[in-house]
Amino acid sequence: MNTRESQQMCNFALRMKFQRIALFISGKGSNARNIMRYFQNHPDISVSLVLSTVENTEMHQLCLERGIAFEQSGTFDSETYLSICRTHQIDWVILAGFLKKIPAAFVGAYPNRVINIHPALLPNFGGKGMYGAHVHKAVAEARMPFSGISIHFVNEEFDKGKLLAQFAVALPHLASAERIEQEVRYLEIKHFPTVIEQVIRTTVTE
Repeated sequence: MNTRESQQMCNFALRMKFQRIALFISGKGSNARNIMRYFQNHPDISVSLVLSTVENTEMHQLCLERGIAFEQSGTFDSETYLSICRTHQIDWVILAGFLKKIPAAFVGAYPNRVINIHPALLPNFGGKGMYGAHVHKAVAEARMPFSGISIHFVNEEFDKGKLLAQFAVALPHLASAERIEQEVRYLEIKHFPTVIEQVIRTTVTE
């Protein structure tokens, strides 16, 4: 690395405060695990909290092994969740398979700091009740030639926040919901962590 590159790296580090992210989950946490792997030993961003709406012994154990806080709460209460995030000094909230609607008070506390991934190309196949297998089934029944993922900021409405990135994949003729899920899952694993990193770095250093 030459002197100019070293100076650029130093300037970037000075501009960017270390960012702590929380992962909100409602299932097994496959996307959360992928994000945790991606940011392990990252110089500027860390997964500092995993918050689950269901009991998840395996995720709890993984968090213990990696020194990440784990919280479990079956009822989404805005003040409780805000208190947990503030306790752990969370800067960003990532919804990685989180099925609860985020209340306006929480969104207001983290404006343009809550990021969600949707397993279809919004604005199609979005809204209340459209998550996981329900989305893939709807795409299959519509006989769509393609599907994909949408990564977006969260606002007060389901799947209506500002789009940050979309990635598409062509589908085989009359693809089943199970096949669509496999294709979309590949896109989630490949792109979600890198988009999170890009959005955080761009926002913090602007």
